Amino acid sequence: MSTWIIVVLVLVVAAFAVLIYNSLVQKRNQVKNAWSQIDVQLKRRIELIPNLVETVKGYASFEQKTLQDVIIARNLAMAAPSTVAGQAGADNALSGALRQLFALSESYPDLKANASFLNLQEELSNTESRIAYARQFFNDAVLTYNNAVHTFPSVVFASLFKFEESEFFEALDAEKSAPKVQF
Repeated sequence: MSTWIIVVLVLVVAAFAVLIYNSLVQKRNQVKNAWSQIDVQLKRRIELIPNLVETVKGYASFEQKTLQDVIIARNLAMAAPSTVAGQAGADNALSGALRQLFALSESYPDLKANASFLNLQEELSNTESRIAYARQFFNDAVLTYNNAVHTFPSVVFASLFKFEESEFFEALDAEKSAPKVQF
C-alpha cells in the first residue's frame, strides 16, 4: 500500500513539474511572439522612410541636415542588433529624427500640402501607433513571463531549467511620445 502512495505522489509531483515547465515555455514563447510583432512594425517604418526622404528632397530649401539625420537614424536602425536594448536604442534615435523632420516641415507650406508627404505622414503616424501597441503587448508578455520566473513554485523550475528574466522595451524619457503629425 505504501508503495502505491509513493508512486502516486511521485506521479503528482512529476505532473506538477511538467505543468510548470510547460507554462514557462508558453510564456517565453509569448514574449518571443510579441517581440516579432515589434520587429515587423519597426521594419515597416524603416521601409517607409526612403519614400519620405525622396518626397522631402524635392523641396530644395528644406534643411539637408535634418534629412541626413533621418537617413543616418534609419541606417542605424537597420544595422541595430536584434536585441531588445539594441532595437530600443535605434527606435528612440529614429523616432527623434522623424519628430525633428515633421517639426521642420511646418515651416514649408508647399511640403505640408504635398499629397505624397501627407500620405507618408499618415502611414508613419499609423505605424507609430502600431509600434506603441506592439510595445505594450510585448511588455505585458514580459511582465507575465518575469512574474512566472520569479514567483514560487515556478522560480524553482525556472532556475533549474535556466529560464532567464526578459528585458522590457523602454523608450527614453525624451522619446516617450510618438511624432506629432499636423496638417
